Amino acid sequence: MSDGRAFLSEALGDLEEAARRTARELSRPAARYAAWVRETLEGGGSVLLCGNGGSAATAQHVAAEYVVRFRRRRRPLPAEALGASAPELTAAANDFGFPAAFARAVEARAGPNDLLVVHSTSGTSKNVVRAVEAAGRLGARTVALTGDDGGLLQEAADLCLAVPAADPARIQELHLAVEHAVVDRVDGWIAGGDGADRRRGETVERIENRRGEGAIDGGSGS
Repeated sequence: MSDGRAFLSEALGDLEEAARRTARELSRPAARYAAWVRETLEGGGSVLLCGNGGSAATAQHVAAEYVVRFRRRRRPLPAEALGASAPELTAAANDFGFPAAFARAVEARAGPNDLLVVHSTSGTSKNVVRAVEAAGRLGARTVALTGDDGGLLQEAADLCLAVPAADPARIQELHLAVEHAVVDRVDGWIAGGDGADRRRGETVERIENRRGEGAIDGGSGS
């Protein structure tokens, strides 16, 4: 295109291609990931998430959708993004070094019934790898969302979903897409297993359809 709009088509074309590869290669591990979330929640555990930079934002985004909701009205689900507290994160980094910051948070919260989900486009972030190692020592399951070859997290985590792409931007975008698919599946199980939750969800959806422009957005607040 000669009008300067080609950059968007190119970027979205790259994303589409990466998304198709991700769907082909990660469908089975994503289904396993969703099943682990369900088992964690039904077993009385919590979903803990973490990451650095944009991946930290993804962790907080996903935690909010478990605690609040995604598409359906249902009970709040226990989830927390580690590192969201600036005092806690900076104190741990100051006293023990930044590579230990997430591990310290994991040691305070994780147990055998919990699930730690980490995001790292490279799979080599020291603080994320050490968080996975800490969770393993405590008996918690670990899931890593990474990119390319998975990096160190390919072996460190119990389950690794490595987006088949090298561009960190595409990897981050697809991490969120995978997370949304998993949250949606878990929401369906939780709401479908509770008749009251399901009826409330159907009522809310009917009300919001009538509101049109004034409809309430999903749990991420976005």
